[in-house]
Amino acid sequence: MNRRHCASAAITLVCALALLTAPVQALAAPVPEPTPSSTPAPARKSLEEVREEIDTLYRKAGAATDAYNLAEEQAKKQSAELGRLTDAIDEGEARIAELKSRAGAQAREQYRNGGLPPGAQLMLSGDPGLFLDGVSQLRQGQQATKGMLGELEQSQEDLELYTKDAGLNWKKLEATRLKQKKAKKSIDAQIAAAEKLEAQLEKEERARLLKMERDAASTAQSAWLSSGALKDIDREASASGKAAVAFATAQIGKPYVWGAEGPGSYDCSGLTSQAWAAAKRPIPRTSQEQWRQLPRIAVQDMRPGDLIIYHSDASHVGMYVGGGSIVHAPRPGRDVTLAGAGSMEILGVVRPDK
Repeated sequence: MNRRHCASAAITLVCALALLTAPVQALAAPVPEPTPSSTPAPARKSLEEVREEIDTLYRKAGAATDAYNLAEEQAKKQSAELGRLTDAIDEGEARIAELKSRAGAQAREQYRNGGLPPGAQLMLSGDPGLFLDGVSQLRQGQQATKGMLGELEQSQEDLELYTKDAGLNWKKLEATRLKQKKAKKSIDAQIAAAEKLEAQLEKEERARLLKMERDAASTAQSAWLSSGALKDIDREASASGKAAVAFATAQIGKPYVWGAEGPGSYDCSGLTSQAWAAAKRPIPRTSQEQWRQLPRIAVQDMRPGDLIIYHSDASHVGMYVGGGSIVHAPRPGRDVTLAGAGSMEILGVVRPDK
């Protein structure tokens, strides 16, 4: 009995040992997942990178402003043409009504004469003198009627043409207004993005940013001057050029506002176009159209009053005032000011009074 008890105890001990040494993965607690390391915050942009990004945004806004101004100019012309056509349609309708009234009066007159045409009435007349007078009047009447019918036909054709043109001009005007709306949306977005970047800067950083802008402009101007670009440029302005320069420099200190043409604020081409308008030489409204339409001259042939067009897309313009300087409206947040003519990428020079 004692042996059986011992054997049973030994078997129990062996089973317990077997359980203790068996694999225990299924019974083990889940191994916690390693905590992923937090994503490192993106490196903060340097102030120079911020300056370049802001400059790019304002340049894009400048190009969009040019598109808006051009669309506005087109809309003014199209509206004026539409008004002219509307007046022509009204006049045409009135003329047709008058001619129809005259034709009706003739028909009523014939009815009162018993329905006989004038020729038949003459044949029935026994008075030779009356007959001869009547022949002359008949011919005049026939010519007048023929002329009236021809005029009526022409008036109706003109009216149809005016109406067709008015419809086409209305479609053009609507398309132009859509361009304006799209350009304005782009301008607002670019300026808002630039202002947001500037607003995120500390006061000290904004001061440094302004200094960096000035330093970059000064460096570009120095490089331009050292290239010999101003060699032998000492030409005197024309009388019109002097008047344009006087107007433009008188606006120094006034704020840049996109789409503005004065008198309290200007954008870049608003300033140059108004300056030349003051000199009695109207020029296109936008910098791109100024570049496209005005006579081009070489940089070495510049004189005060000429316009320098900047950037490959002709999105900025300033007026050369002599001594290597321009007067221009730079961008939102800045005022009309004097700057180095070579402080930006020069595309070319145009002369409004060539």
